Amino acid sequence: MQVRRAEEKDIPKIMDLLVQVCNVHADGRPDLFIHGATKYTADELARMVHDDERPIFVADGGPNEGVLGYAFCVRKDWGGNNTPDITMLYIDDICVDEQARGRHVGTAIYNHVIDFARREGFHNVTLNVWSCNPTAQKFYQAMGMVPQKVTMEQVLDQ
Repeated sequence: MQVRRAEEKDIPKIMDLLVQVCNVHADGRPDLFIHGATKYTADELARMVHDDERPIFVADGGPNEGVLGYAFCVRKDWGGNNTPDITMLYIDDICVDEQARGRHVGTAIYNHVIDFARREGFHNVTLNVWSCNPTAQKFYQAMGMVPQKVTMEQVLDQ
C-alpha cells in the first residue's frame, strides 16, 4: 500500500467513500446528515485534487485493490491580536473503505498526513470528530491526538 496525493482517476472511488463516511454520520445524526449523500461533487473533487491549499491523500492498494481510503486536508492560518501567527493543517475528512478496515489503512493515511505536515512546517494537525462516532474518537486518541476544544449544542424543538 502506498499513500500519495489523489489524482483525477481516483475520483470515482473517493465518491464511493464519501457516501460511506456520510452514512456513518447519518446513522449517528440523521438530523444533520443525509444517507447516500456526498460532501463534494465529482466536479468539485476534480478541482480540489490540484489545489495545494487543500491536499487530498489516498491509500492506494495497487492495481488489484485501488483506493482504500482518503484524507482531505486544508491549510488554515491562525493568528490575531491575542494569538501567535501559525499555520495548521486541518483534516477535513478521513475515511477507510469498509472492506479495508482493520488493515491499518487509517494509520498509514494518518501517519502520512503527519509526516507531510512536519515536512511543510505546519504548527499542528487538527480535526473534528463527531461524538456519535466513538470508534473514530478512539482511533484518533490512539494516534496521539488530544481534545483541543469542545463544540457543544442544544437541539431546539422544531
